[in-house]
Amino acid sequence: MTALLRYHTDLLLRSQRWLPPVLLYGAFLAVGVQGGGPVLDSLGYTAAALLPVTAWLVRICATQEPQAARSVTAAAAGAPRAHLASLLAAALFAAVLGTVAVIVVALISAPSGAAHQVAVPRPAAAGAGLVAGAVCVLLGLAVGALCTRPLLHARGWSLAATVLLALLALVSSGSPARYAVAGLVAGSRDGVVTLPLLPLLAAALIAAAAAGVASVLTPLRGADGGRAAS
Repeated sequence: MTALLRYHTDLLLRSQRWLPPVLLYGAFLAVGVQGGGPVLDSLGYTAAALLPVTAWLVRICATQEPQAARSVTAAAAGAPRAHLASLLAAALFAAVLGTVAVIVVALISAPSGAAHQVAVPRPAAAGAGLVAGAVCVLLGLAVGALCTRPLLHARGWSLAATVLLALLALVSSGSPARYAVAGLVAGSRDGVVTLPLLPLLAAALIAAAAAGVASVLTPLRGADGGRAAS
C-alpha cells in the first residue's frame, strides 16, 4: 500500500491538478480569516473549508490515471487496493494542507474568545482545530468517494453530486462536521476549548464505509469514464 500511495501522490503532484483546490482553499481563508480575529472562530472556518476541498482532491486522484495505466495498476495490485490508495493519497494531501493552515491561522489569530474578553489558550485551540479539520477531511473523503467512479462516471453528475453532498455534510443536522465546527464556534463564545472526539470517530466510520464500498465496487462496475477530474 505504501508504494501505491507514493505512486498516486506523485501523480497528483506532477499533474499540478492540485493547484485549483489549493488555490480555492487559500481564497476561502483569505476572505474568511482575518488576522487578530478570535482563534476558535477562525479555526472553525479553516476546518469547514477543508471538506469540499478534500472531496475535490479525491475526485482528482480517483480519475487521474490514464486508462491503460489504471489497468496495469489494477492487475498488479488489485483494483480495490489501487482505488483505495488513490482515495487515501487525496486525504493525506488534504490533511497536510489542513495542518499547515491550522498552524498558520492559530498563529495569526488572537488567543481570545469571540468578544475578545476571555482568553483562549492558543495550543489547545490549535489542537481542537486539528481534530475538527480531521473530521472535515474524513467526511470530504467520504463525499468524494461516493461521488466519483466507480459509483458515478459522468463528470457532470459527479461534480453536481459532490457539491450537493459536500454542502449537506456541512449543514445537515447530525453531521459530524457540523458538530465539530459548531463546537469551535460555541467554544469561542464561552472561552472553552473542547476536542470533538465523538465527531471524529463518527467521521472515521463514515469515511471507512464509503471508501470500502467504492473500492469493492471498482472491479464490479469497471473503470470506464474515469477521465481526469477538473
